[in-house]
Amino acid sequence: MIVLGIESSCDETAAAVVSNGKMLSNAIASQIAVHSPYGGVVPEIASRKHIEAINPVIQQALRDAHVTLREIEGIAVTRGPGLIGSLLIGLSAAKALAFALHIPLVGVNHLEGHIAAAFLAEKVPAIPFTALVVSGGHTSIYLARNYHDFELLGQTRDDAAGEAFDKAAKLLNLGYPGGVVIDKISKGANPQAVAFPRAMKDSPDFSFSGLKTSLLTLLKKRGRDFSAEELPDIVASYQEAIVDVLVEKTVKAARDHGVNRIVVCGGVAANSRLRERFAAETSAQNIELFIPPVILCTDNAAMIAAIGEIMLKNGCRDSLDLNAVSRWPLA
Repeated sequence: MIVLGIESSCDETAAAVVSNGKMLSNAIASQIAVHSPYGGVVPEIASRKHIEAINPVIQQALRDAHVTLREIEGIAVTRGPGLIGSLLIGLSAAKALAFALHIPLVGVNHLEGHIAAAFLAEKVPAIPFTALVVSGGHTSIYLARNYHDFELLGQTRDDAAGEAFDKAAKLLNLGYPGGVVIDKISKGANPQAVAFPRAMKDSPDFSFSGLKTSLLTLLKKRGRDFSAEELPDIVASYQEAIVDVLVEKTVKAARDHGVNRIVVCGGVAANSRLRERFAAETSAQNIELFIPPVILCTDNAAMIAAIGEIMLKNGCRDSLDLNAVSRWPLA
């Protein structure tokens, strides 16, 4: 089955073609340059940029896959969660194409899409597995018993891990997106230089607001009275505090539920230190680790098409009055 996927939940306009579990194309129009001056995504600007990019991105995905619209057999689109204005652009385009081509449409949960990115890699996880979905808007651990069958094991009580990175970068005037900048600056630095807190050690849930406050307190105490040589150690220590709890809580959740497979996905899964720490910890505990390639960690449409194809093959269909939802719990 040839499926066109469309993703527009935040600030990436994306389209991709997947057939029989294989990615044929994955076109992405990023808005990072547009939102960088503001230190974060501006919803109204994001919506306008989606309108400009949606048709060119779909055409690019078709060209890269060497297929025509008439060859598409189904359309999968992100329905939520996300920014309503952004979601509606992709959803409107998907419904228009489904109507014009007389082909089935299915709305996809963005979080399940991130998990499904693992199915596009060379090494595919068997079910059940434990999944850490970690991004700018989400930090949650799930037990995946089957497709559409998830149990929430832990989640953030405040900021998501990606937010914690972005807010730290903003406090330090490092630029946007914060996670990418901090990952780059931290390489080769001392991650033990500053004793940042690890919150909620005895809980399966996460909290990063105290970590952000700890950094703010440090900056207020010292002002900007630290050298350029010290900055890498500070951000490396901050990053390590985030990575520590993500790795420890995910591995513990897998052990507690008798699962020896872990999927790590979402934008923060592109972080090199997180990937390194997960690889070391899972290897030491004889747990199989599955992390999608970096291009499939950040928002993309291939992951939407991947789970969409499974849903369509299982008979899932949505009507053309399908609406976007800003909140859509996976479990």
